[in-house]
Amino acid sequence: MIAIVDYGVGNLFSLRSSCAKIGVEATVTGDVNVIEKADGIILPGVGAFRDAIGKLRQTGLDKVVKEECAAGKPLLGICLGMQMLLQRSFEGGEYDGLGLINGSVKPIKDVIPADYKVPHIGWNKLIFKKRTPLFKYINEGDFVYFVHSFYAADCEKNTTAVTEYGYPLTASVENGMVFGCQFHPEKSGEVGLKILRAYAEIAEGGKQ
Repeated sequence: MIAIVDYGVGNLFSLRSSCAKIGVEATVTGDVNVIEKADGIILPGVGAFRDAIGKLRQTGLDKVVKEECAAGKPLLGICLGMQMLLQRSFEGGEYDGLGLINGSVKPIKDVIPADYKVPHIGWNKLIFKKRTPLFKYINEGDFVYFVHSFYAADCEKNTTAVTEYGYPLTASVENGMVFGCQFHPEKSGEVGLKILRAYAEIAEGGKQ
């Protein structure tokens, strides 16, 4: 069973529906006991970093997520959920993240050409940087769906894929059993479902 962390922010039920499509049991929950018993954890997120990390800490779920990761449980952060995995964010100030992956969250407007629109919205292709079990069922060049104004910077050692938007923006990261996708698998059609399937296999002890 996969626990989709409910801390008041995120596209929770779309994620659960996507998991159901591939036959993976997923529960939307803020219950510590359920999260501790789960095979894997998905940390979703939409909106502003400060608000999201604040709500995660107010509920005490930040500690649970970090403890479960320390014990080796696979974690998948999606969009803002991925950004919260990093050490800090510079969105509207400076705020500490979970520190599970080295790097910082910075505005894409500072690195993309001036005539490119912010936020970066829509389908874009993945350019692989490192092998990852998360992408075992997809191919380099496959398209996934992005919606973001900030990106994961200074995390090259943990970057598994980028996407080109006038600048190579981080698309996915990995550190041990901690995985992150800047894009939305649940909005990325068959490619996204294949990524969720691969994550579920990792969480349930399948072959990597």
